Amino acid sequence: MKVVAVTACPTGIAHTYMAQEAIEKECRKRGYEVKVETQGSMGIENELEQEDVDAADVVILAVAIGIEGEERFEEKENAGKVLNVDPGEVIKHPVKTIDKAEQL
Repeated sequence: MKVVAVTACPTGIAHTYMAQEAIEKECRKRGYEVKVETQGSMGIENELEQEDVDAADVVILAVAIGIEGEERFEEKENAGKVLNVDPGEVIKHPVKTIDKAEQL
């Protein structure tokens, strides 16, 4: 399974990167390909290309604020392949989050 994600929180510091780590760790445990873009205090890092999004089986948006480039995910959203979740939820419950993503 290929997973792409964007993480972002209001301050763009702790939760953004903790959510990234939680998603990557849980996906690797399951043997999934994973790529996580962060939109934090340092701007956009690990920016997802449109082909990354198109090739993904599921998109996880672990965001608590509006993000840049949200239009990249419209096609996946229309196909029901986008999971919107709070970054804090991902950090506390990464297993449950990835389980939900699998069900999409």
